[in-house]
Amino acid sequence: MHLHILLTLLLPTLILSVNQEALYLYTVKLGFDDPDGVLSNWNIHDNSPCNWFGVKCDSVTRSVTSIDLTNTNIAGPFPSLLCRLKNIKYISFYNNFINSTLSDELSACESLEHLDLAQNLLVGTLPSSLAELPELKYLDLMGNNFSGEIPASFGAFRRLEVLGLVENLLTGTIPSEIGNISTLKQLNLSYNPFSPGRVPPEIGNLTNLEVLYLADCGLIGELPDTLRGLKKLVNLDLALNYLYGPIPSWLTELTSVVQIELYNNSFTGEFPANGWSNMTALRRVDVSMNRVTGKIPNELCELPLESLKLYENQLYGELPEGIANSPNLSELMLFRNSLNGSLPKDLGKFSPLIGIDVSNNEFSGEIPVNLCGKGILEEVLMLDNSFSGEIPDSLSQCRSLLRVRLAHNKFSGDVPVKFWGLPRLSLLELTDNSFSGGIAKTIASASNLSSLILSKNKFSGNIPEEIGFLENLLDFLGNDNKFSGPLPTSIVNLEQLGRMDLHNNELSGKFPSGVHSLKKLNELNLANNDLSGEIPPEIGSLSVLNYLDLSGNKFSGKIPIELQNLKLNLLNLSNNGLSGGIPPSYAKGMYKNSFLGNPGLCGDIEGLCDERDEGKTAGFVWSLRLLFVLVVLVFVVGVVSFYWKLRNFKKAKRLDRSKWTLISFHKLGFDEYEILEALDEGNLIGSGSSGKVYKVVLRNGEAAAVKKLSRSLKIADESCDIEKGNFHDDGFEAEVETLGKIRHKNIVKLWCCCTTKSCKLLVYEYMPNGSLGDLLHSIKSGLLDWPIRCKIAMDAAEGLSYLHHDCAPPIVHRDFKSNNILLDEDFGARVADFGVAKAIEADAKGTKSMSVIAGSCGYIAPEYAYTLRVNEKSDIYSFGVVILELVTGKPPVGLEYGEKDLVRWVCATLDQNGIDHVIDPKLDSSFKEEICKVLNIGLLCTSALPINRPSMRNVIKMLQEVGAGIQLRAASTDGKLTPSYHKDSSHQGNVA
Repeated sequence: MHLHILLTLLLPTLILSVNQEALYLYTVKLGFDDPDGVLSNWNIHDNSPCNWFGVKCDSVTRSVTSIDLTNTNIAGPFPSLLCRLKNIKYISFYNNFINSTLSDELSACESLEHLDLAQNLLVGTLPSSLAELPELKYLDLMGNNFSGEIPASFGAFRRLEVLGLVENLLTGTIPSEIGNISTLKQLNLSYNPFSPGRVPPEIGNLTNLEVLYLADCGLIGELPDTLRGLKKLVNLDLALNYLYGPIPSWLTELTSVVQIELYNNSFTGEFPANGWSNMTALRRVDVSMNRVTGKIPNELCELPLESLKLYENQLYGELPEGIANSPNLSELMLFRNSLNGSLPKDLGKFSPLIGIDVSNNEFSGEIPVNLCGKGILEEVLMLDNSFSGEIPDSLSQCRSLLRVRLAHNKFSGDVPVKFWGLPRLSLLELTDNSFSGGIAKTIASASNLSSLILSKNKFSGNIPEEIGFLENLLDFLGNDNKFSGPLPTSIVNLEQLGRMDLHNNELSGKFPSGVHSLKKLNELNLANNDLSGEIPPEIGSLSVLNYLDLSGNKFSGKIPIELQNLKLNLLNLSNNGLSGGIPPSYAKGMYKNSFLGNPGLCGDIEGLCDERDEGKTAGFVWSLRLLFVLVVLVFVVGVVSFYWKLRNFKKAKRLDRSKWTLISFHKLGFDEYEILEALDEGNLIGSGSSGKVYKVVLRNGEAAAVKKLSRSLKIADESCDIEKGNFHDDGFEAEVETLGKIRHKNIVKLWCCCTTKSCKLLVYEYMPNGSLGDLLHSIKSGLLDWPIRCKIAMDAAEGLSYLHHDCAPPIVHRDFKSNNILLDEDFGARVADFGVAKAIEADAKGTKSMSVIAGSCGYIAPEYAYTLRVNEKSDIYSFGVVILELVTGKPPVGLEYGEKDLVRWVCATLDQNGIDHVIDPKLDSSFKEEICKVLNIGLLCTSALPINRPSMRNVIKMLQEVGAGIQLRAASTDGKLTPSYHKDSSHQGNVA
């Protein structure tokens, strides 16, 4: 009764207040850019805002208490007018485009308890007045562009429980005043470019702290003992810093901890041995990539761990048996240590083990029989140990296996028959063991197999015809075994095969017909077998082949003239029974060793032909004939020489008489003058930030792409270099240094370079279908169907993976984009333009700091843009953007996105409108499932946190799984993947 009377007396005042709040909110709406119309029902004529989108009110007073506009795609400055809502407690603008700076007016929100402005575009310094908000409990400003130092005033928060400043541009050091926020439960400061500094000891005063995230914060020195007071700590992440000294023994006193991440620091000393038995909550431990020594404690391994990562340390001794009893263990990563002894015999029996990597240790004994006890094991990596015995039959039942690498051990015996046919297996590596027996016919069931590596074992018998069923096979390496019999005729069905190495076996018989179908074959090595018959002319049609070794066999007949079509880095036909002449392009002294040991082979290479004593008369007649030929030859050479000197003189004069220097990286059938003659504007096919690109048709009918670099090029407008206007390196040295020493079927081939004091030329293989960017974002985009786009993604991924994982040191491209992916006549993709590529030397951080940003707008990883620290994760982000281009058909930046880029547009559109508004409408909807999977890969690669992005090897694995589905779908139609694009002579080639 009394409440009713009170409300009656206050009703006019309440109505006036609500009307005023509606006016405030309507004014806020007018200050926002709202492209999706989410604020359309914020109507000034509606007296009560309580029914407006994102608005909540008190059930009694009807005053506004909450504004939640999460993921709504709105843009504009933060509306300080909201602080006039006297009862506002909750404000969230998470993942929008709130820009400008935060003003001190925000301190007027005296009732505010929750403020979430994460993942926006806010800039400037953090307002020190935020600490004046008396009721604030939750403050998340993650993923913005705040700069400067964390204000010391932040230590004055009265009730703050969560402080999130992850991924900004904050500098200075972590202030000690943070330790004064006694109510704090979560402190998240990771991934900021702080100056080197120590972990403030005062953080130990935060006795209510449950989460401490300080990864990649520039921390140095030892951990302070005061942190032992954090008894409520659940998650501790100090990874990616420069911390050193011993791992503190007081870690074992943090009895509430579930996760400890100390990886990629410089911790030394022995692993703490005691006290782990008290940490019954501990589930995940990652102390990898330090210099920790000692044995793995028994107590640690007796805990119910889910993940144990201790790789790349200096640990020794045996792996405790107790680890096998962990009921939750799914991940065991111990590679690159000095551990020895046998693996626990029950490992995997009681644990849901998914991945185990114990490579590069000193383990011995056999593979535990129950390693796949729960039936979900995916990865077994045991390289470079002393394991012995046979592969247990139980692994043959492990149908979940994806990757098995047992190379460089002492395994023996036959591989179980069913093991060959595991359906999900993509990589099987058994190199350098003593395995025997043959490849079972059950291998036909291994439909996902992409790498079969059996080198240096005792395998024998025929290679079964069933191997031709492996449509995804990329690598087949079986050298240094005892395989016998003929090559299977079905091997020509392996259209994806890139490498086949079977040298040093006992193979016999002739080449199977149909070799021309191996279009992607890059390496063919059949040396030292008993193969016979003629060398198939079809080999000359394998356009990407650059390694051909058929030496030490019984091949006969002539060398096919078609081999001249190949651009080989290595050719070896020695020690066979070949006869006749040598193809003219190989009739040079540099190839002499390629033809030795063929008694019937004759050519123009000095010392190759057998000398025959035909008598003095015959010798005299031969001498006369030779003299006549020489006279004629001298005359012809003189005339030709005069002609060429005259022509080159004129050419040199036209080129300012500059002296050109040519450096070749492959066998060439042309010289620099043939290139120079074609450099006129009529052959210009494009230009970029570093120069012009010409198409040059050579006299032998082949085409080359020539990039002409000049000395002082301004940075192009599209560049995102933070030092615009300054002259920069034209990329010549990086291009030559990188492409001159690497060879891969998905890396564009640099034939040679030509230089003078004033000009530099780079000569590449010509790619008739131009760049992916030009084709994808032109009127011809509809001609690229989904299978071809998926193929391009896989090719580009393999090229990038080669740079990251197979080069020593690894190479980071730094300008990976669709315009730097070139397409050959079959839409095979090559990664191009290495003008800003960098080799990353191995160090404690795996990163390299740059003086300026390199790359193109829309492709630059967020952490690279503000830290200038470059590693492989930067390229992976750029690759993810290319994936999104392939899925959406849209460019990385454009006016249609407003202030967004493609990544943000995709995320916002998925949240608001769903997948159908993201996928390129030109794509066949029957591939929607595969397209969605590839889109998810792109989103993983463009994750804001570098640590969440997969490696390129994992990207390839995921793409292979998608590709297998596409192959099956294509096989159900016409059985062949063919592009819907028809060759058009007007379409221009390389524009890198």
